[in-house]
Amino acid sequence: MSPEYVQPYVKAQKTDDRDAEAIAETATRPTMRFVELKSEAQLDVQSLHRSRDRLVGERTALINQLRGMLLERGIIVPQGRRKLEQYLEALLVSEPVPLSDRIGILFADMRAEWRELDRRIAALDTEFATRAREDDTARLLATIPGIGVLNATALAAAVGRAETFRRGRDLAAWLGLVPKQLTTGGRPRLLGISKRGNVYLEASVRSRGTGVGPRRDRDLIEAGLN
Repeated sequence: MSPEYVQPYVKAQKTDDRDAEAIAETATRPTMRFVELKSEAQLDVQSLHRSRDRLVGERTALINQLRGMLLERGIIVPQGRRKLEQYLEALLVSEPVPLSDRIGILFADMRAEWRELDRRIAALDTEFATRAREDDTARLLATIPGIGVLNATALAAAVGRAETFRRGRDLAAWLGLVPKQLTTGGRPRLLGISKRGNVYLEASVRSRGTGVGPRRDRDLIEAGLN
């Protein structure tokens, strides 16, 4: 159970006995929602996704630092990771290099670190594609427009058995994809998208949903699902 559902049943000051009593009382509620226990395989996939997310964050921080260093020297590179990659490759082999020797060595080292991050992220992507081919649930999810291999494996690992949700809107709310509601006097009012839900999945589904066409077809072909 989520701790926020137990809190209203805690009487007066917090003690271990009262916490146990509140948990027991909450568990008897007929409409209570429980958290499904995850299998070892689900935990493994979620750990892989967290590792990939960390690597992507490290790569983004490295790219931003490179851009900042170039900007300090009056060099402006067009937006886009590939544009910066192509510029650095040309910069490091140009004669003469428009940088000091020490900064040139530093940039070469940072470029090598960038390549290693790309390699590790690509290795995880390949593993996710393999898992999507072997898992029936992930394979089916990957065919939905805007989902793709990464979201399919992440959803299959996080959701598990979808029977725990009574309807599709409950799953969307759990992901954080529905607006917050404020209903009073029989008049419902929808507010902005809430911050509740699974942050990683919500961000992934949003980013993938912005380019459903050619990218979806390419992802399915690369994963062997089309």
